[in-house]
Amino acid sequence: MPNRNYIRGRSTEYRAMLTLKKDGWVVSRSAASHGAVDVFAAKDGRLLLLQVKSGKARATKEELEELARWGESSNGDAEVWYYKGRGKVVRRRVHAAKRGPN
Repeated sequence: MPNRNYIRGRSTEYRAMLTLKKDGWVVSRSAASHGAVDVFAAKDGRLLLLQVKSGKARATKEELEELARWGESSNGDAEVWYYKGRGKVVRRRVHAAKRGPN
């Protein structure tokens, strides 16, 4: 049986996925991942890579660096979403994709 922290983290990842789906993104979760990317999302040729945190959890320097490398290597946006009390989410971009001319 999964521990409480895993269940809380998974639940928060599903919240992020639902938010993105409502905004028209196609999403997938990196289940049981211990890597930097928890959620992958795509929309209109764009890629978004998320690390999702809840409560007092914070991304480490190493996690932020690895997430930024993922964003750079895939030309995707990479963000950390911190879910705080009462559903408030704070978004921190760690890599912005280079967009070509439209």
